[in-house]
Amino acid sequence: MTILTILRYPDKRLHKIAKPVTQFDDRLKQLVADMAETMYDAPGVGLAASQVDEHIQLVVIDVSEVQNQLQVFINPEIVWASDEKIVWDEGCLSVPGIYDGVERSTEVVVRALDVDGKPFELKADGLLAICIQHELDHLKGIVFVEYLSPLKRNRIKTRMLKEERELERASKSSAARRGRA
Repeated sequence: MTILTILRYPDKRLHKIAKPVTQFDDRLKQLVADMAETMYDAPGVGLAASQVDEHIQLVVIDVSEVQNQLQVFINPEIVWASDEKIVWDEGCLSVPGIYDGVERSTEVVVRALDVDGKPFELKADGLLAICIQHELDHLKGIVFVEYLSPLKRNRIKTRMLKEERELERASKSSAARRGRA
């Protein structure tokens, strides 16, 4: 298995619309395994294929405390969402270190396919419902910070770009030191 690179906001690739999965083969199973390993390593509770620059309708989620209940949603769609809403403090592996309140439905019913292409339907509430809505947004090219005010979003974008520059400088500096060794 492989740890994949997670795209960081405001990378434009995070805004690509994911295409439906049409082939249920070994490559798909390997991507699911790699995404799960990447999510657990990050650590996180959900990861959409769009976040690892694979623009297909694939999401992995595990909201269990011991991270041993991986759920895979392929070509997922929310077929029902409760009118009751809750503001949940969300974070995102593509926006590390940032948490803010986003209003979501408290319950959803999602219809999807599993890794073998078998259809299923799941009613979810609590963290799982929030996570499903968050990850399905990624498949539509939406990052949770886009629900925040323009001022907050711009501050986050500035912070993420600054962190990216610092990471690049540190990486170049480390490479230069290795080259001299």
